[in-house]
Amino acid sequence: MERTGVVTFLGNPLTLVGPEIRAGEKAPGFTVLDNGLAPKTLADFAGKTVVLSVTPSLDTPVCDAQLRRFNEAATKLGDDVVVLNVSMDLPFANKRFCSVAGIEKAMTLSDHRDASFGLAYGVLVKELRLLARAIFVVGKDGLVRHAEVVPEMTHHPDYDKALAAAK
Repeated sequence: MERTGVVTFLGNPLTLVGPEIRAGEKAPGFTVLDNGLAPKTLADFAGKTVVLSVTPSLDTPVCDAQLRRFNEAATKLGDDVVVLNVSMDLPFANKRFCSVAGIEKAMTLSDHRDASFGLAYGVLVKELRLLARAIFVVGKDGLVRHAEVVPEMTHHPDYDKALAAAK
C-alpha cells in the first residue's frame, strides 16, 4: 500500500509505503537490529509502555535533537517505559552515535535490513528508503496510544504530546 500527500522533505512530496497507524489500533509487530546486530521485536518489550521515536538519520541535526530529547525524558519516565529510536542507520553508526552523544537510556534500533518497522508502521519513504519522522506510543496492552507522522521530515515532532501519552 502506498500513500501520498502525507509527508514532504524540504517541501517535496514523498510516498509512504505501508498502512496508516492510528491511536486505538493494535500495534503491529516488527523485527529490527540492535547495536550488536541481534534481532529485536515489539514482543521483546511486552508489559512495558513503548515510545517509538522514528528518525530518518541520526546524522542530521533534528534527528540528533529528537533522540537526545527522548533519552533525557526516558530517565524520568520510570522502569515500565522504554524509549526505542528506530532509523535506517546501520547498527554500527547507531552505536557510535550513542557513545559520542552519551545516549544511555534510549535504545537505538536499525531497520536497514528488512524495513520491517517502516513497512509495518507505514513510514517507509519509497523515494529515499529512509523512515519518515514519526512518534508512536504503544501502551502496556499493545494498543497504540499516540501516533504522529510529522508532515515535513525536517521538522520536530510534538514531544510534549508523545511524552504525555507515555505517562
